[in-house]
Amino acid sequence: MLRVGTRGSDLALAQSGQIAGRVAGEDRVELVRVRTHGDVDRTSPLAQIGGTGVFVTAVREALLGGAVDAVVHSAKDLPTAPVPGIVMACIPEREDPRDALCARDGLTLETLPQGAKVGTGSPRRAAQLRRARPDLEVVGIRGNVETRLARALGEGADLDAVVLAAAGLLRLGRSEVISELLSPDVLLPAPAQGALAVECAESSAGAWFESEMRAADHAPTRAAVAAERSLLRTLEAGCSAPVGALGTVAGADAGSSSDGADDASEGPVLTLRGLAISEDGTQVFEGTRSTPVDLADPAALEADAVRLGQDLAADLLEAGAARVLSAAGGDAAS
Repeated sequence: MLRVGTRGSDLALAQSGQIAGRVAGEDRVELVRVRTHGDVDRTSPLAQIGGTGVFVTAVREALLGGAVDAVVHSAKDLPTAPVPGIVMACIPEREDPRDALCARDGLTLETLPQGAKVGTGSPRRAAQLRRARPDLEVVGIRGNVETRLARALGEGADLDAVVLAAAGLLRLGRSEVISELLSPDVLLPAPAQGALAVECAESSAGAWFESEMRAADHAPTRAAVAAERSLLRTLEAGCSAPVGALGTVAGADAGSSSDGADDASEGPVLTLRGLAISEDGTQVFEGTRSTPVDLADPAALEADAVRLGQDLAADLLEAGAARVLSAAGGDAAS
């Protein structure tokens, strides 16, 4: 049996079961529920209790302690600093990375009335909502998916809309609540949003499930996630900071080379968009870089993706992004 550590929320159980079943087969998986600090404190803003990393520590401790063989995370929840003794064994193909607006009466971001109340617990989403619609009243919310949806769509709803990650809603089979998938041009997703990461202990090298993990890995998603997390780490911004990033892999027409030239290169190209924004949405630092990559060479792919994230972060910092990150209390260790 593959013992998989997971939080107890419906979303965590769904995504852990889906990925573990793909790796080992449903009849060879045991889901082990682990309670995290983020599950205990359901009311405080994430930024106050340590960012989304609060959902990770307890399951990692279970992994290092030998209570489980693997853990499945929403990749955007992972702190960017590596943990001794733990390896990222598998990053499956990414679900839709966009943010989803879930609004009463099927309203869209454009058709929400003046002064509408929109709920989110994410500083990144809040800042970009204020940038797109300064008239909106953005309200901080916490809770599991159904709790947040009820704030806008339930019988006692007190908000006009909430914004959640589309990936979570799709994995839960709740696509019907989405009134609009928000373009990255409007809301750039969180780094690694929509991707899952499977971690194993280094000591499990050679285990029976190692080859299955490799087979479930998706090189384009791994490259995009590596670039996005590298950007976040280089900016020294925590996982709850107002930073957006989205990497995509396409053919030579995806973009220019990493030095900004317009010459096309043969083979896959990794393009990374990044953004740092002030909490009120009035100061925005954004940019794009691209580089050719070799999807068949994991080590080179990782190195190129990390370098791309570092280079784009340097662009943003040179433009002045440190000002908004400092004001937001950025900390790469969170």
